[in-house]
Amino acid sequence: MASFAPSAVKSGRSKASASNGVSARTIPPNSVPPLTPPEPTAKLSEQQELRISGLLKRHFSRLATSSLLIAGDIIAYLAAYFLLLHILPVGGDSTVMVRVFALAAVAALFLYASKALYPGYRLHNHEHLRRRTIASVKVAALAVLVVVFLPEASGLLLATVAFLALGLIIQPVMHWVARGLCRKLGIWGERAVIIARRNRIPALMTYFTEHWQYGIRPEPFSPDAREISSENPASIALIAGDTGPLSAELATMRQKFAEVILLCDTPNFKITGLRPADVGGEIGIRLAASRSSTNSNMVRRAVDLAIAIPATLLATPFILVAAAAIYAIDPGPVFFRHAREGLAGKPVHVLKLRTMYRDAEQRLEALFRENPAIQNEWTTHFKLRQDPRVLPVIGNLLRSTSFDELPQLANIIAGEMAIVGPRPFPEYHLLAMDGEFRDKRRSVTPGLTGLWQISERSDADICLQQQLDEFYIDNRSLWFDWHILLSTIPAAFKRNGAY
Repeated sequence: MASFAPSAVKSGRSKASASNGVSARTIPPNSVPPLTPPEPTAKLSEQQELRISGLLKRHFSRLATSSLLIAGDIIAYLAAYFLLLHILPVGGDSTVMVRVFALAAVAALFLYASKALYPGYRLHNHEHLRRRTIASVKVAALAVLVVVFLPEASGLLLATVAFLALGLIIQPVMHWVARGLCRKLGIWGERAVIIARRNRIPALMTYFTEHWQYGIRPEPFSPDAREISSENPASIALIAGDTGPLSAELATMRQKFAEVILLCDTPNFKITGLRPADVGGEIGIRLAASRSSTNSNMVRRAVDLAIAIPATLLATPFILVAAAAIYAIDPGPVFFRHAREGLAGKPVHVLKLRTMYRDAEQRLEALFRENPAIQNEWTTHFKLRQDPRVLPVIGNLLRSTSFDELPQLANIIAGEMAIVGPRPFPEYHLLAMDGEFRDKRRSVTPGLTGLWQISERSDADICLQQQLDEFYIDNRSLWFDWHILLSTIPAAFKRNGAY
């Protein structure tokens, strides 16, 4: 996997661009068709809208499918309960038993969801069984732990274990029924493009069509990558066989597809020599995963509101004190609004406490004329360590602690920003970055704090800022967000690299 290092990807972009304009007629029968480079920058906004639309359709389909699968598991647990009523003695503790069963079922469903069993695409059947069994055993172990601390509940232990075991037996049947219903409704599975040598594509198409339970709706790869990008931006790329040249085009593939998967061997024929057992029972190694899911976006939004609303109430008195100090030093507007680029390229009017004199722009131009070295520093960081435009005392204090950013909690409550994400940069800052990276930044909501704010802060130059933001976007997760959020507080108090 060394070929997928960042340096290899960057060096491969020139190779990928060299393949532009090659028609399907010039491609040998046993070669892998090249991917076309990204579309011109003028079409990026339209492409971004199509991609977001495709992702929304994909997320809705997955949400509907997951809901039906969860309903099937709930029915299985209800069936297990009613069957146990004819076996277990029902006495005065029947209400308590129902509550214990309900808690056990909820805990099991939660563990199922945490193990990606909803909808559970691209998992082998035995992997479904393994993950469900482990989840049920964990719930049973929790029940045993409860009995240790509450001996009076020992009578319910056997009943709970029997309930979980019976549910585990019935669930595969209900899972099969729910998957069949989803397929009839047309919401089961996701479109996937098979990238392989021409003589292998038919066999893979047949395999995934017959084994529809994997959630793969296979399509042969078209040399016109733009067709995939416009019609279904959320397509999955399945790579099979010897596709070495494609490793240099991984960056392009991640723009064209939501997920890129290197297929493992199947029971029917050998594909790459990779064994599913080595990759957690999945059909392949996920080289590039989708940016986010509907569930994680909902959780992020709920967390943002849960933090932003109380934080706004607590910070308001301090913001008013800072505003009064700003007005006392330099009378005029105490808040500063500036248009920045947000999700899908939509403008976000970022709100900040004013930390500079009102004629800051004129002062900056005068500095450039007087001292060219200052202009070089500005070109590298878009900030100055010794900035005469900053208001004395209050301006430096607000900037070093990042307290001037707190009014952006209003942007978060309005849904224009998130707590964690790439910082929304001014246009002149973005112009110093390449268009490909700007397109990647548009794919996520800008944040109040981010990865380079907790590590390098203002010491990071343009290249390092871009590298840190790219790493965050490519590895974005709820856990990563929590790490950044928890690291923001000590970073703000240290005040290192903030000016």
